Amino acid sequence: MVRDYLPLLLHIGVAIGFAVSALFVSVILGKAGRRTRVKDTAYECGMVPEGGTQPRFSVKFYLVAMLFILFDLEIVFMYPWAVVYREMIVESKLVLWSMLSFITILMVGYVYALKKGALDWKK
Repeated sequence: MVRDYLPLLLHIGVAIGFAVSALFVSVILGKAGRRTRVKDTAYECGMVPEGGTQPRFSVKFYLVAMLFILFDLEIVFMYPWAVVYREMIVESKLVLWSMLSFITILMVGYVYALKKGALDWKK
């Protein structure tokens, strides 16, 4: 049985050996860079940087994006269910109730997000 896995083990051994040797050679031959004030400044096409940094984004943008992903995944589960619904309803009526419970849980989450003001842009 080990004979079947010998090529795979050899491949893994060569990969690990190459990674370790590459890191070892880079430490030996590489030069340690010294940090200076000029190197730490932002590079802007050879010009002296002007102005401040970018303004900070509100957490609302990220919250709305996460809610979009959450409710968008709902479709990933609903589409295959809708495709095979007619074949499945013949076998059991439980299929309809399971999807209705799924939608109910999502609606509770949606109402909770609305009540918390997660989708209110004015705040």
